[in-house]
Amino acid sequence: MKKIIAFLKEYGNEIVRNFLFILSVILLFLIFPKEGKFKYEFQKGKPWMHADLIAPYDFAINKPEGVITQEKERIISQIKPYFIYDTKRTFDKLQDISNDFEKKWKLKYPYGDDSREQNIEFCYSVFNTLFSKGIIKYNSVIDDKPVDYKIILVKDNIAEEKMLSDFFSIRSAYDFIHDTLRNVNNIDKQLVLSLIEVHLIQNVVYNRERTEAEKLSEIENISITRGMVQKGERIISTGELVTNERYLLLESIKQNYEIRLGSSSSYYLIIAGQLILIAISIIVLRFFLLYFMKDVYSDNKKILLILLLIILMVYLTSIVVKYNVTYLYIVPICLIPIVIRAFFNTRLALYVHIIAVIIIGFLVPNSFEFVFSQLITGIIAVFSVVNLQRRSQFFLTSLMIFLGYSFIYLGLTLIQEGDIVGIKPYYFALFAGSATLTLFSYPLIYIFEKVFRLITDVTLIELSNVSNQVLRDLSSLAPGTFQHSLQVANLAEEAIFEIGGSALLVRTGALYHDIGKTVKPEYFTENQITDENPHDDLTFEESASIIIDHVSNGVEIAKKHNIPDQIIDFIRTHHGTRKVGYFYLMKMKFNSESDIDESKYTYPGPVPFSKETAVVMMADSVEAASRSIKKPDVEKISNLVEKIVEGQLNDNQFIYTNITLGDITRIKEIFKKRLMNIYHVRIQYPDEK
Repeated sequence: MKKIIAFLKEYGNEIVRNFLFILSVILLFLIFPKEGKFKYEFQKGKPWMHADLIAPYDFAINKPEGVITQEKERIISQIKPYFIYDTKRTFDKLQDISNDFEKKWKLKYPYGDDSREQNIEFCYSVFNTLFSKGIIKYNSVIDDKPVDYKIILVKDNIAEEKMLSDFFSIRSAYDFIHDTLRNVNNIDKQLVLSLIEVHLIQNVVYNRERTEAEKLSEIENISITRGMVQKGERIISTGELVTNERYLLLESIKQNYEIRLGSSSSYYLIIAGQLILIAISIIVLRFFLLYFMKDVYSDNKKILLILLLIILMVYLTSIVVKYNVTYLYIVPICLIPIVIRAFFNTRLALYVHIIAVIIIGFLVPNSFEFVFSQLITGIIAVFSVVNLQRRSQFFLTSLMIFLGYSFIYLGLTLIQEGDIVGIKPYYFALFAGSATLTLFSYPLIYIFEKVFRLITDVTLIELSNVSNQVLRDLSSLAPGTFQHSLQVANLAEEAIFEIGGSALLVRTGALYHDIGKTVKPEYFTENQITDENPHDDLTFEESASIIIDHVSNGVEIAKKHNIPDQIIDFIRTHHGTRKVGYFYLMKMKFNSESDIDESKYTYPGPVPFSKETAVVMMADSVEAASRSIKKPDVEKISNLVEKIVEGQLNDNQFIYTNITLGDITRIKEIFKKRLMNIYHVRIQYPDEK
């Protein structure tokens, strides 16, 4: 059991890391459609660069998408709308008319009248004429149509073609009634008109369901092919230009080939090929991180973020391709380099984007065009966020992505079509949609910051603003410490810029490294403005405890204000595991070494574990010590820097960092020059002879 625990402690991170890569391969493999791919790549307007292509079997030639669309539009325009004659409602209404007539007649003629039969027969005659011919209810499908426009009337399950002029409208029905009343006598016109106002209905109504069903039926009957290619027939020869006609043939055999391949005995070989290609892509990414981005490779959270972005984008693309490949270019592929750049560097952002685009390229049609446009646009996106310092930059990036897609599409279309007629405006709408969706990188970056506890340059800029609450507290409560932190930030930033590293992270970490001194600022010399020293009333152990506690106090303050862990690391490590020098030496002076508990004078650590934290430790010690130099000159400053940095080296404070002796030498030279500028020290040049 102990051996297992020891093994997991030593290799646990590597096991988790490899598991993440293997899991990503499996997930990507599951996302991929299990179908074959046509082995030849071709483009309209370019020469066929492969061997002569001979038809291996008979296959039908597919019609161009535009031709099918035109046929659909033609059929839709020729379909006559269906109207239904409402027989039941008509019969019920005639019964209502009869009943209502009797009531009104008895009410008006309670003692009877000889003209009753004549009146009721007239009513029946008028309504029968109107309802038999039909009063059509107007709809948008027949608005503004001429009177000879034809519709299909369904009456008693019998469909018959009719013209609009064959029906009454509400207006023409009223006109017919008034004209009829003018030509008859002995009719109670007032009673008849009151019946008409109540019971006149439109009994011929539009049947949307039947019309749409008819359209769908006709569209389904459209043939998507025209003609056949016989087995053994030459499709295209090497070097022959891929014209519109040849392009149709190639697209037809490609679709037929992929359908046959996916349903043949080669199915298992196809999925094996997919697995190999996906695995190779992820393995290449793994080795890139291992050899060129070791800081990222050593952090499983960062690896998970990178793999998750790739998987999400591949999954999103697969859904769009499955649903409707027309919307392929609305997928915001450029989210990947933008998000990666926000957390890492441009080199990694570009490399991850390349890997993702290559994997997605196996999913989509016209892979070359897709990969080319996504790579170029991705590079443009990376260039636009090289110095990501303001969130408003995302809008500029979105615009550049749209322009990148648009110009690439124009270029490819001109090459393939040879004119501007083939340019489809809806593609620009897709590009605009994709560019707009990249704006979601802003909330996505925020979410990833919180979930993976990472930090971006934009956040660092916000934190390093001296109007931030924590820094304002430091400035007001411990002004001397605040000035010290500013000087440390300047020293460390210049040094890390020289040896390579995150200058913004170093500057922000340096500004926050001593915020714990706001708890008891008067116990730190830089904040003491009188000759009184509160340490005079304390023991050496008590003084050392207060000094050491500024580290834990700083961590507590930082957590209270939700300062990211990457900044808290500078607070924890800026003294490493070194001793509180002054009070420890004073204790040794008055006591024998055997009576001293060194742990009470030692900072808890940990020691620095990156270039950035190491540089801040050096800058902090050098800047603080330089304040005690009386009449500083070149020699004193040089000796001070050498002594402090060498002491930290001898105390093994940099054993877990990736900093080199060469880096340390360059850092010391920068510190010396910077301190001489601060204290206005002139370099003494030898006298001329």
